[in-house]
Amino acid sequence: MKKILLFGAGKSATVLIDYLLQHALNENWTLVVVDANLALAQEKIGHALAGEARSFDVSNADLRATAVGESDLVISLLPPTLHFLVAQDCLRLGKHLLTASYVDDNMRSLADAARDKGLLFLCEMGLDPGIDHMSAKKLIDHIQGEGGRITSFHSHCGGLVAPESDNNPWHYKISWNPRNVVLAGKAGAVYREDNAEKHMPYSQLFAEKRFVQVPGYDPMCWYPNRDSLSYIPIYGLDDCPTFIRTTLRYPDFLYGWQNVVDLKLTDETPAYDTNGKTLSEFFHEHLERHGFRDWLQQRMSDQFEVSKKILEDLMNLVELQEEVSEVSEEKVEQFMMVNETGSLQDVDIEELKTNAAATVAMKMHDAKLTLSQLFYLGLDDKTTQINRGRCSAADVLQFALERKLALQPGDRDLVVMLHEIGYELNGRHYMARSSFALEGADDHHTAMAKTVGLPLGIAARLLLNGSLQERGLHIPVTPSFYNPVLAELQHWGVSFTEEIRSVS
Repeated sequence: MKKILLFGAGKSATVLIDYLLQHALNENWTLVVVDANLALAQEKIGHALAGEARSFDVSNADLRATAVGESDLVISLLPPTLHFLVAQDCLRLGKHLLTASYVDDNMRSLADAARDKGLLFLCEMGLDPGIDHMSAKKLIDHIQGEGGRITSFHSHCGGLVAPESDNNPWHYKISWNPRNVVLAGKAGAVYREDNAEKHMPYSQLFAEKRFVQVPGYDPMCWYPNRDSLSYIPIYGLDDCPTFIRTTLRYPDFLYGWQNVVDLKLTDETPAYDTNGKTLSEFFHEHLERHGFRDWLQQRMSDQFEVSKKILEDLMNLVELQEEVSEVSEEKVEQFMMVNETGSLQDVDIEELKTNAAATVAMKMHDAKLTLSQLFYLGLDDKTTQINRGRCSAADVLQFALERKLALQPGDRDLVVMLHEIGYELNGRHYMARSSFALEGADDHHTAMAKTVGLPLGIAARLLLNGSLQERGLHIPVTPSFYNPVLAELQHWGVSFTEEIRSVS
């Protein structure tokens, strides 16, 4: 009987554990789950006869090596910094390894040795990275196989909250590692756009609203991921002028998170003694240090000045329209203006009014949102005590997020993915869109846990039954990985809808 060893029983492990236990009898394996919290591991295992829960300090080399040595396959859902310790044990003891995390330089250094020992180290086998690689690469390979030349690539993915559970001004609830939410984007972003390498600093990452539409949901916005460039050769798109991998959020979240960044709430320098201190006391102390009053006054002033200017221009336009109508028998519906290139163009008056009104409404909405989001995180919470010793602002922000933006009993999360691929074929230009959206069952069996865990579980089954023959260090971008995994994911509700339209 084979043994699977899983390190980590956190939010993303629930569905993976269920999958491995469901297949244990037919596949003739047992599952050992190791977590620092024994009660959590036991809860996830339940009463399954094929499961065993253990708890020990994973940094203890002897205990870790003993557990690895007893297994046939190791799956690590530990923080990325600990993967390398597990990987070294797997290499020394001759065990296959699966993770959902990005390949780093440490893991990359083991590639040749893993191949030489006949081991598979499969990384980036979750949602993002993971399902995004497999689904995008399958579509890319199909387009190129038909003779198409890809001219633009955008891949968007986000873990959000389902509409019926969306009841806060952030339009977001946490379904994965909250620390990753706090620190997202701190390294900035690099990508390719119009054949130019673009670098976007952290201070600007959330400032612009770049909209996309996922079928069945309200418009979403994206911000670029840390490193798109390294995937260009992996995807075989060296000549593609635009290549961007992104994260999706609702527009109000991006607006609010830009405020969080501006107010230095993600700073990681320990600077606050939090014992006996409430969230309200922390926020007031921190914001006072960082000139919140002046910042807020400027923020509000900017919003209202823009709105005032638009309203003044709109009133002038209405008056002009009325004056012209008085001397004309026909109602004035259009006029001509000079655009930014110096050319005359027709402008529809009613459309201009509508757009102006929408802009004013958005500015007023944002002005109100600025404070409502901060209040929701605890600006006026005088009862919740932090009691975490000496902390950074980022530590306290994580504490606040875990309490204010947690999934509540009965809440459902939402995972969405969208690929937009422009290409040329036989002298014509096309746009291919491939997307899926999946809502969780409840606050434990989340869509995030499903889409992170199932690819790992499916890969484990394929590896142990001999269907996966690759060895060495891999991510799932070849047909031997993406064909069987995507096919089985369809049975679990992870099914892509594709549309291709001609754009010339």
